[in-house]
Amino acid sequence: MKHLIARHRRGLALAITCVAVGVGIGAITSAGATTTTTAASSAKAGSAVVVPARHGRLRRRGALLRRAVQGDVVVRTASGFGTVSFQRGTVESISGTQLTLTEGTRKASYRSVTVTLPAQAVVRDDGKQASLSSVTPGQRVVVIHAPRRTFVLAHTPVHS
Repeated sequence: MKHLIARHRRGLALAITCVAVGVGIGAITSAGATTTTTAASSAKAGSAVVVPARHGRLRRRGALLRRAVQGDVVVRTASGFGTVSFQRGTVESISGTQLTLTEGTRKASYRSVTVTLPAQAVVRDDGKQASLSSVTPGQRVVVIHAPRRTFVLAHTPVHS
């Protein structure tokens, strides 16, 4: 059982990493081309060398990932390439293998989508193994479609 859980963790970590890389590439692409100044050219010009804060960039990338609502990333697999996609939002309803959710963050909604899940989808509810029927409306959920598996990660939000 521990081996099975470890295998799922690696798959989830791969999917989340792929999404993070995709978000980072998208941010770099949308920011446009930037110019850089080398230390030698700055010294010649008599200006101070400005070194960007690495932690600031990582923090901004993490903030982008926290705001990501849906996306697709193409990843290399052992047999070629595969697509990892995800949707994140609040559960509206569940009917059989169909999950209807409002994509968005806690503060803003994007759109309502219905996702059809395969029977073998791995469902985790508040960190514990569960079935799709145990997921309830109002819960926050992330649905990850990987090349070999689908994951549904649900949690009950804490209201203060």
